[in-house]
Amino acid sequence: MDTAQDKPGTTHFGFRDVPVALKQKLVAEVFTSVAGKYDLMNDAMSLGIHRLWKRFFVATTQVRKGDRVLDLAGGTGDIAALLKDRVGESGELVLGDINGDMLRVGRDRMTDRGNVRGFEYVQCNAECLPFPDASFDLVTMAFGLRNVTDKDAALREIARVLRPGGQARVLEFSEVQAEWFRPIYDFHSFKVLPKLGSLFAGDAESYQYLAESIRKHPPQRELKAMMEAAGLARCSYRNMSGGIVAIHTGYKV
Repeated sequence: MDTAQDKPGTTHFGFRDVPVALKQKLVAEVFTSVAGKYDLMNDAMSLGIHRLWKRFFVATTQVRKGDRVLDLAGGTGDIAALLKDRVGESGELVLGDINGDMLRVGRDRMTDRGNVRGFEYVQCNAECLPFPDASFDLVTMAFGLRNVTDKDAALREIARVLRPGGQARVLEFSEVQAEWFRPIYDFHSFKVLPKLGSLFAGDAESYQYLAESIRKHPPQRELKAMMEAAGLARCSYRNMSGGIVAIHTGYKV
């Protein structure tokens, strides 16, 4: 995984260096393009296993009836739907996503499932959240942090909006641990995935970016250190599927 520093005034968009101010626009274009095919995209990227990852992520999350939860990059509604029974009728789930198209698709999907009460939808940037300090008992972010331009700012914001004792959880593609599996994973990511994107979604470039964004994302130990630097305590991570993804956890103290 390439974790080299970006040039001054630039950041990475996949394997390309782009001006910092441009990345948000480029990422928005990707997710506007894939919004209607997001389930297909995740199935293609994970061979369908993302559904199990998400269920385990939610099942092991610290949450109780009546809690207020913020799900960032939550436009699909997948995590919020799984959390609904755990927070109960007295709880509140806020879905935050920077991309309005993703948010609309997710809201429509939630409505179709009959999930209407107890949900709020907020278009927001994870780097500058529009919520007061200590607003949430839990903040989750599944498969979204790697697309944020300033990840350190986003992690600081997550820590800021958590109540004392609250939990932050990040589910994200990470660094494969087994050396023998890496060539297979790279072949799937860079040869198979863009072709699937072209075949099923008519968009090979977006899928190519998503594969590249995984390789540019901080690996497990680095992300743990970033969460600690953001002010979160008792930070840890748990690899799943050999490190294809990792669940990162931290607490507000």
